[in-house]
Amino acid sequence: MVVLVIALSLLGIGWNFGLISGTAIIVDAADPTTRAKTQGTIDVLIALAGASGGAMSGMVVAHSSYATLSLAGGGLALLLIPVVIWSRSKSNVPVQNNKFNS
Repeated sequence: MVVLVIALSLLGIGWNFGLISGTAIIVDAADPTTRAKTQGTIDVLIALAGASGGAMSGMVVAHSSYATLSLAGGGLALLLIPVVIWSRSKSNVPVQNNKFNS
């Protein structure tokens, strides 16, 4: 039980760090005239994602086990590593001058 409490506490801390930093990045990138609408939309989408994730994880645990849910979540998290590396390498490619961008 202690390990579960520690794991869920770390999950909550990680969720909040991600939520706060992600929201700050979006707010900084948004145009001031649409900033409130953008932030509200993002907040609603985050709430919907959290609710659907909670419902889906409940179904996974009910039909299999908590270990299956943990392994599936860990696998999905590991899949993000190549995506982040790929997106960072794509953003470092210099733009070549051609007739479309002058």
